[in-house]
Amino acid sequence: MAVNGDIVRFDNVGLRYGTGREVLSDLSFTLHAGQFYFLTGTSGAGKTSLLKLLYLAQRPSRGAIRMFGGDVITLPRQRLPAIRRRLGVVFQDFRLVPHLSAFDNVALPLRLSGVSEGELRQPVADMLDWVGLGSRADARPATLSGGEQQRVAIARAVIARPELLVADEPTGNVDPEMALKLLRLFEALGRLGTAVVVATHDVNLLGKVPDCLIMRLDNGRLSDPTGALRYPPRREPAETRA
Repeated sequence: MAVNGDIVRFDNVGLRYGTGREVLSDLSFTLHAGQFYFLTGTSGAGKTSLLKLLYLAQRPSRGAIRMFGGDVITLPRQRLPAIRRRLGVVFQDFRLVPHLSAFDNVALPLRLSGVSEGELRQPVADMLDWVGLGSRADARPATLSGGEQQRVAIARAVIARPELLVADEPTGNVDPEMALKLLRLFEALGRLGTAVVVATHDVNLLGKVPDCLIMRLDNGRLSDPTGALRYPPRREPAETRA
């Protein structure tokens, strides 16, 4: 992955459900590889709808969306799974596979991409240890708390080092210490070239990631407090940062 390459580009995108008013209007922005974005806004501002567009669960009503250099709106449906395998998604309702253990839920993206059982066992075990669930590898989702399920969902989303990570309130059910640890995990992915988009209501998180860019939705339109949407992010050399 080329750091600061274009991962996603929206041009004048709008979204409405049925015949109602647009819930998203005139969205134009670019997400860059290796950059961390917070998506904020009040309840009902359209954050979840924007995330659905990003992880290809919804098609826009108008406008153009390019992802990894290609038009994903006109892409044949049979080619969408290949694009989705380049994404990592943390859903607010977790969406774990109920009959699979925590280990098997986390291993799922690697198995789908063809990684052998011998090659995936250690990375999955290490990831479960990282999120504090090494001792719960054999547990089914129904036996896990909400916070534990959320950590399994996050581990599953990041295990394959996606090119785009989309996370909907990923720290909502964990304590502050674990929330910070998860943010550090997302930052580490960013340093490897992943574009990270974290939707959150918690404004306290925004100061926890020094190099983040902030995208704010107001009534379905994006404001741009950091300039992230108009210009490619500029990174100073590490040795010049305070």
